[in-house]
Amino acid sequence: MCERLGVERLPGLHCYDVYAGAATVEALAAEEPGTYLLTDFLVRSFARTVVRELGLDRHPELRDDYFRHYERVVWLVQTRDPRERAELQELAEEAAERIGLPLEVRVTGTGGLERALAALVSAPRR
Repeated sequence: MCERLGVERLPGLHCYDVYAGAATVEALAAEEPGTYLLTDFLVRSFARTVVRELGLDRHPELRDDYFRHYERVVWLVQTRDPRERAELQELAEEAAERIGLPLEVRVTGTGGLERALAALVSAPRR
């Protein structure tokens, strides 16, 4: 679709690569293949995008079916704001608890996204 529309795609396989870098995401998966990744967006929207969309609010017994093979949650923190970070920390802890997994926090910032966007903006147009 991007090619057809003449739009460049951000690098990486997914947003986690953009924020943390592909090497970091690969290392996290190699270290523990059962890693469930969260971004700030997913932490904020977990109740809607995961719990409600997977039906866990109506059928909590499905949790183990969905998350049986995961061993940990890793939150890739983008925010620099201390108040927002504290609020998101609480939500991330709730999300991890909701799916029964321990939470690890890795600060990534937004540098990867900023560099990727700058590269797209400065790239010659096709």
